Amino acid sequence: MRHLPVRMARWSARHAGRAIAGWFTFVVLCLAAGLALGTNEATTRDFWVGEAGRAEATATEGGLERSPTERIMIRAGAGELDMAAAGAAARDVTRRMRDLPEVESVAAPVRSKDGKVLLVSVVLNGPELEGKKNVVPLLEQTAAVAADHPDLVVEETGSPAISKGVNDQRDEDLALSERVSLPVTAITLLVVFGSVIMAGVPLLLALSSIAAAIGLSMAASHLMPDAGVGTNLILLIGLAVGVDYTLFYLKREREEQARAGGRLGPEARVELAAATAGRAIVVSGLAVIVSTATLYLATDVIFSSLATGTVLVVAVAVASSLTVLPALLVVIGRRADRLAPRRAARRARSGRPPRAEKPETGRVFGALLRPARTRPALTLCLSVLVMLGLAVPALGLKLIDPGRDTFSRDIPAMRVYDRLTESFPELLVTHEVVTRSTPERAAQVRRALEDLGRRAQADPLFAQPPRNGYEANDSEGATSPTDPAAPGPTVRTSADGRVSVLELPVPHPAPSAEAIASLTHLRQDHIPATVGRLPGVETAVSGDVARGRDYVSHESDRLPLVLGSLLLMTFLMTVWAFRSVVIGAIGVVLNLLSAGASLGMLVLVFQGTWAEGLLAFDSLGAIASRVPLFLVVILFGLSMDYQVFVVSRIQEARQNGMSARDAVLEGINRSAKVVTSAAIVMVTVFGAFVALHLTEMKQMGFCLAVAVLLDAVVIRLLVLPSVLLLLGERAWWPARRPGRTPEPAAGPRTESRLTR
Repeated sequence: MRHLPVRMARWSARHAGRAIAGWFTFVVLCLAAGLALGTNEATTRDFWVGEAGRAEATATEGGLERSPTERIMIRAGAGELDMAAAGAAARDVTRRMRDLPEVESVAAPVRSKDGKVLLVSVVLNGPELEGKKNVVPLLEQTAAVAADHPDLVVEETGSPAISKGVNDQRDEDLALSERVSLPVTAITLLVVFGSVIMAGVPLLLALSSIAAAIGLSMAASHLMPDAGVGTNLILLIGLAVGVDYTLFYLKREREEQARAGGRLGPEARVELAAATAGRAIVVSGLAVIVSTATLYLATDVIFSSLATGTVLVVAVAVASSLTVLPALLVVIGRRADRLAPRRAARRARSGRPPRAEKPETGRVFGALLRPARTRPALTLCLSVLVMLGLAVPALGLKLIDPGRDTFSRDIPAMRVYDRLTESFPELLVTHEVVTRSTPERAAQVRRALEDLGRRAQADPLFAQPPRNGYEANDSEGATSPTDPAAPGPTVRTSADGRVSVLELPVPHPAPSAEAIASLTHLRQDHIPATVGRLPGVETAVSGDVARGRDYVSHESDRLPLVLGSLLLMTFLMTVWAFRSVVIGAIGVVLNLLSAGASLGMLVLVFQGTWAEGLLAFDSLGAIASRVPLFLVVILFGLSMDYQVFVVSRIQEARQNGMSARDAVLEGINRSAKVVTSAAIVMVTVFGAFVALHLTEMKQMGFCLAVAVLLDAVVIRLLVLPSVLLLLGERAWWPARRPGRTPEPAAGPRTESRLTR
């Protein structure tokens, strides 16, 4: 692997045109293959976990699975609701919906208890997750009814409409983040390189890597279904690491150019850069890939999609840095060499002195490095104490599975949902008790479930079924009120009598303590006292609350395995890269310190309410359950970018004969500017996600941005150099101190040796 980057760079330098054409052909083929195959999206069964998953599997087996349902509300624009007009609108809705091929059934209208709203429920064909694709015709018909009945307010909501609204909002947010991050990234690169062409190279490669990874992810979804989040992560990670890897390579190529004083051709400079930065990019990419792959151990379709997207885009970004980047640098270098004599002549005629080489570190970096250089022990203690202090709030971390109640109210369907649940609180949450037994016991199971329903009705945590209903009377063309006694909850039984389902409404939002308590009462008290007493009857509970609680429990159970594997793989990758057990242990500890501090900041900001106005979010009182595990894994991978690049420079200086102290200072000095520039790009990309509407995405973007900033400044400029200065040669145990490796002489002879 040590010589692979050099061989690839040598071939690309000699065949620059073919390398460039081959890369963009590869990108086009990846996209074409992805578009031809399409995306294999995850189905409802791919999300089943825990007891809730078993309940849904059983219900599906009996043909009693949850169906996507839309609710059409009819209310007065002002004043009291005219029931005659509302009934006419309800019949119009019913007729239009029944004519749609996407609709399975339309229920009779039901009036709210306060008499202000008439509700029509529409069940769509197909599985639950397909609803968001089929809901558009329903929304169009609802809008048409609203236009035909201007004196009424006719509006629609439901899981399909909300899911579509969330997807639309996410797409708009991602477009906004791209509009923000791309210009800032371009400006940062322009400041670093002072050239529009050189600043455009990292962006070009990052965007082409993203395009190729998207195509590959679409193809990969046929092996592992896509949960709808992979593309988002490809955009997020692809721009960050794509620019970073290119930045590292460009920085080293410029160093070789300055060191040779114009005596090396572009092919030789690229090959020298590949021998150092190229290897660091490969090691860094492998570290990110290996650490991210531990997410597969969570056995969760969402984490698997996130892992696949990250692995693909990092692999493609590494490939672009090793193949097309050297070719582009050679083409640009040849052009620059042709123009160099003219520029020198113009400068001489104008009397301007030659442009002086900028120092590796300016005043800011020099000031940041001074504490570690002069007082490493004190700097280490204070820096670690600060990071531990930032990590303290993470001890109070609370996890929640964010449901639809947490979505932004900028989504029209969510505003209608709020009005719906205000008028029909029993539609907030539904627990589904699913049983499986033999057909001959169907009657016994039904009686036990009915008993369970009556017990739940007596529990104040559960909703009472609505008493007042209005059913459509087609013969009279009006609606007629009925006032039946409150019936017990209904039980549905499969055609073969094996599976039965009891639905129990709860008038509390899914994330609320009351809704969670109702699930606990149901599972621990009501079921054991009724259907749970029947021998040989399998019983499980699903529903919005059960799904969320079981999902969090599933993640908690897998957490030790994922984190243990992550720590082990990170340690082994570092030891393999630098042949030092001590460096491997330092890398793991520093990554834990960085991840802990960023999680502490996440809890401090998002678990409370003080920052709601500042960052425009409504606190959940907890952190989205997927965020911490995902962030720790990704942060370990991204931290390895800086770890590998900085330590590689230190190791190189040490191999060139410097003392341990001088090697640390030399490596940090030479890497500080490029690491900070790369961090600015990452912070910009991740920080743009704080402006998104979805709280979960805000949390991810904030935590990633904070972690990268802390890692680049505190860890790499204060903690790492302090540790290495204090340890000296012991930091490289068990590797022996190398002898001095003579640098190749810069001149025509060296150039011919490198380019032949």
